[in-house]
Amino acid sequence: MNPLDSLQEFLGAAEGWLWTWAGMPVVVVLGLYFTIRTGAVQLRMIPAMLGAILQKPQREQVGRGRDRTERAKSLSAFQAFSVSAAARVGTGNISGVAGAIFLGGPGAVLWMWVMCLFAGAASFIESTLAQLWKSRADDTYKGGPAFYIHRGLGSRGFGAFFAVLFIFCFAFAFTSLQANTIVDAVTGAVAVYADPEGLAWLPVVLGLLLAVLTAAIIFGGMRRVAVVAQNMVPVMALVYLVLGIVIVGLNLGELPRVVGQIVGEAFTPQAAIGGGFGAVIVNGVQRGMLSNEAGMGSVPNVAATASVSHPVKQGLVQTFGVYFDTLLICSITAFIVLVSFPDVSVGGEGLVMVQESLASTLGPWAAVLLGVIMFLLAFTSVLGNFSYGEANMHFLTSKRGWHLAFGAAVVALVFLGSVIAVDLAWTIAGVSMVFIALINLVVIAILTPTALKLLRHYNAQRAQGLDPIFLASDLPEIKNVEVWEDEDVCDYHDEREAVSTGS
Repeated sequence: MNPLDSLQEFLGAAEGWLWTWAGMPVVVVLGLYFTIRTGAVQLRMIPAMLGAILQKPQREQVGRGRDRTERAKSLSAFQAFSVSAAARVGTGNISGVAGAIFLGGPGAVLWMWVMCLFAGAASFIESTLAQLWKSRADDTYKGGPAFYIHRGLGSRGFGAFFAVLFIFCFAFAFTSLQANTIVDAVTGAVAVYADPEGLAWLPVVLGLLLAVLTAAIIFGGMRRVAVVAQNMVPVMALVYLVLGIVIVGLNLGELPRVVGQIVGEAFTPQAAIGGGFGAVIVNGVQRGMLSNEAGMGSVPNVAATASVSHPVKQGLVQTFGVYFDTLLICSITAFIVLVSFPDVSVGGEGLVMVQESLASTLGPWAAVLLGVIMFLLAFTSVLGNFSYGEANMHFLTSKRGWHLAFGAAVVALVFLGSVIAVDLAWTIAGVSMVFIALINLVVIAILTPTALKLLRHYNAQRAQGLDPIFLASDLPEIKNVEVWEDEDVCDYHDEREAVSTGS
């Protein structure tokens, strides 16, 4: 066997072992712990989540003289939500969910939903902590696990180690993988109407196009990334939602059977293809976490960029993002697959089931539509993963030269991922991601008391009928807070005063 094939086989087995014997117990136990400690914040504060998404960022004056204009001091809550959704809502929501159904049976979908409800508490805590210990940067705030490891646990060295591991896994490996997915999806769509053997040139052309598009966006800074994500994510979600509704509508009589399969086979060992009852749970929980990224330490890198009046608000916004990803997007994929394949063992693995389901219901042209959807999903994930890596680069160094080199590396990997096989990269990234998730979950468990102080501070103001505002001086026992001075919330304070005085 080829040495690289042997390495890939070993790492693939190691990833499965790590998820089953380390990842699963930690995710489940800490998910329950976070839910209990926060009083199930992810369930009881859904109305507050919807309100927090709509909060506007602070404004600042830029330029001089006649060129002086006003702009947002950082990203809005909705822009931060859109960037994180751009990274969350990726190919895993289609091929990953279909793969979970193929390996674990329809019952895996129920465990994805259960995982989503418990994982929301982890997402709340990590994003709240990222807001608390964020740092000022040129065009926005920066923060994430590396920052709260440094300031919350007092270890810059450990924070730097996490940042390097994170950049390698998300910004580099996953970026190339998403580019590869785009090429596969577009090539598959074009092959419906052309001879596949005559398409050898297509990956190179697509790779160059993707590299140019990526460079044009990411070298414009985080604001440009946020604007693109803000516009693409709602459109992408709407197109996929409409597609799912059409599929379900055309197969409405199958809906009770699909729901029955999902619920009934979640507890039936014989229903699982991949090894009994354990396979149902493992595949549901694992694919669910990989899809919504709750507790994995990725989303906090974007959550920290938002300009909000209280850290808890962005924690609530990103918790809603977990529901958006799993309960909406992943559920659509599950219904698309299961209305056409009551017996998932005959449907083919992963993406094949989605393609065949679309083709059988809508016709061959649906392969082209799926190619467009996969392009949007994967490309917005490239931008989201860049934003994750850029935050960790900011933790390591503020020197512009290193940031430009990082951007150039991302663009190069987009092209390389388009034209080379990346099976080994998938496996390496998967193993790295297990370690990233485990480290982050343990860290936020240690720092949970701080997040709870912020939640109590937030709720105390809401109980008084106020729009919550946080200043570092409100909780002086929390150390190493760089932001959250008067200048960071002055607009919100002024707005509250204007409302209270009726002016």
